[in-house]
Amino acid sequence: EQRARYDRGEIDASGAERPEQQFYRHYAEGDRGARYHSSAGYEDFGDASDLFADLFRRRHGGESVPIRGHDASYHLEVAFLDAVRGAKRRITMPDGTVLDLAIPAGARTGTRLRLKGKGAAGFNGGPPGDALVELSVAPDPVFRRDGDDIEVELPISIDEAVLGGRIEVPTVSGRVTMKVPPGSSSGDVLRLKGKGVAAPGRPAGNQHVVLKVVMPDRIDDELKEFMEGWRGRHGYDPRRKKAGKP
Repeated sequence: EQRARYDRGEIDASGAERPEQQFYRHYAEGDRGARYHSSAGYEDFGDASDLFADLFRRRHGGESVPIRGHDASYHLEVAFLDAVRGAKRRITMPDGTVLDLAIPAGARTGTRLRLKGKGAAGFNGGPPGDALVELSVAPDPVFRRDGDDIEVELPISIDEAVLGGRIEVPTVSGRVTMKVPPGSSSGDVLRLKGKGVAAPGRPAGNQHVVLKVVMPDRIDDELKEFMEGWRGRHGYDPRRKKAGKP
């Protein structure tokens, strides 16, 4: 029996009962002992706030000790652009309280926001805990984030790829005009400096624009005849160039 009690941590090597074990045994044997039945699960546990308040009163000589409430955790999904640019979201807490939550610019999935005093109520006049809101950023159909940089795939026409030109490009802060150089190919990457994520306390990231040459929906006779004539005169083969052949 002594060995079993030692293995359970109830007594020390000398056989003396540990102080914390004495505390809980005395509580279970006291006038509120009927509320605490560890062997029977928690169906007779009673009111948790009463139990904790009574435990702390007994531990401190009958004096009511203020106890801080525990923190409450929540999850919130936010739009991609709200996370990048910062925004305010109106949320309703479980107790019905409506709050305006400030989402900081540059927030990402896993960012945790603390709402002071919005957690569980305290005991014996103790302060309430905090609410911890963990963000989950929804994907965006246009933008992709890599650190503080933003990436966009931008379709361009054949004539824009061959001749170059100025085109409009979406960014997280609005549309801007960008120059496409003549002779551009699919996969070429153009950089818009400072058009990425602008989070407080660090330099703004960049936006990388990945070009994608898109054919017309219909190849008309004029384009077909031009390309046939051009191919006959030039014989350009990008695969030979890729392989390093003359």
